[in-house]
Amino acid sequence: MRLFDSHAHIGLINEDPIEQLIIVQEAKRESVEGILTISNNLHDFFEVHNNLKTASHVHFSIGVSPSEVTNPGRDWETKIEDGSKLERVVAIGETGLDYYRKFGNKDSQIELFVRQLEIAERLGFPVVIHNREAGRDVLEILRDKLPSRGGVLHCYSEDWEYAKKALEMNLYISFAGNVTYRNARNLHETARNMPLERILIESESPFMVPASHRGQRNKPAYLSETALFVAELREEPTETVTEQIFENTRRFFGIE
Repeated sequence: MRLFDSHAHIGLINEDPIEQLIIVQEAKRESVEGILTISNNLHDFFEVHNNLKTASHVHFSIGVSPSEVTNPGRDWETKIEDGSKLERVVAIGETGLDYYRKFGNKDSQIELFVRQLEIAERLGFPVVIHNREAGRDVLEILRDKLPSRGGVLHCYSEDWEYAKKALEMNLYISFAGNVTYRNARNLHETARNMPLERILIESESPFMVPASHRGQRNKPAYLSETALFVAELREEPTETVTEQIFENTRRFFGIE
């Protein structure tokens, strides 16, 4: 079984450079052969990139999340363009909208989101998209601004009807540990009905820990529980599901 964690916040699991290397190597021993690490702000991106530059199975996404909308950093657009040229950077994000936490205001969040979508198009990258209680606006913006390389709706939390609208565009859907929760029926229905070739999985660590690890901080090494659960939901052979999702992830992010 080969797994690819399409969304992990390694810098939030542990700030220590040695511990970060231990985390990604531990995951590799648990069949997680690839990791995309996400940073919410540019300071963390450059720090984590430096810490993990020797871990060849770790790739990077660069962007400014909605949580940073009131202070994205001086010259943040230039820094994204500069950072995108570093080794193993494969995506822009995470970026998107979060109306649950009410970071800044809606207009400022939308502007930050749109500008990063435009950067992704200009640089030729796919985007990693955050959506929390902002589904309608996210889809409306993506219908107009989705980059040519497409996007992934990470840590999916909408229902199957929403997914069908997303699938009309060049969007993938990524399931996190919350798909393993007993009451997540909307996610179960979506994972069961999705075209397999449009599914990714992620740890979203240190958040969204799978059911059997509830109460712990999540980490990429726990990804296999999510993978096995999705295969069981779909009533398909585990190896078929996990291998296709692994290849989906490499194809979407353009990883050799």
